[in-house]
Amino acid sequence: MKTEMSEEELYQEAKKRVEEKRGFRNHLIIYLAVNAFLVIIWWVTGAGFPWFVFPLGGWGIGLLFNFLVVYVFSKQPERERDRNEIEKEMETMRRRQK
Repeated sequence: MKTEMSEEELYQEAKKRVEEKRGFRNHLIIYLAVNAFLVIIWWVTGAGFPWFVFPLGGWGIGLLFNFLVVYVFSKQPERERDRNEIEKEMETMRRRQK
């Protein structure tokens, strides 16, 4: 049996989800930028043994787990942009409760 969430609880849960999604997007952007820089260093220094695959692969595994936690295994699915995302999440949660 599902229990109805109050508007405040719904808002807090939706806000948490928006923050988790933003955190993942930031993680992805940093991953791409740093690893692109490592590939450039490898290429500029003579393109010998491709050592950059080790941090790229290890960090990629961590990024995959971050993705799974945020988008696949999440329990429930204040700037202007954030308010729009929060409202969207709240509306989705309201529909699921019916």
